[in-house]
Amino acid sequence: MAETLKKGSRVTGAAREKLAADLKKKYDNGASIRSLAEETGRSYGFVHRMLTESGVALRGRGGATRGKKAASA
Repeated sequence: MAETLKKGSRVTGAAREKLAADLKKKYDNGASIRSLAEETGRSYGFVHRMLTESGVALRGRGGATRGKKAASA
């Protein structure tokens, strides 16, 4: 599907629904929003919006969290 989309082209109707379903499936299987954006040639914001429109429960941010110390005592 990613090959058929031109960067910046409007995605509507059935094509949008199919793209949303594909993104949802990949995200649910562990892909990051950034990796999906790169794969499809779309922006992070576009992919994020498509996922939220699809009703996906977005994961929290990964990596180091500021301000929290590990309980070592």
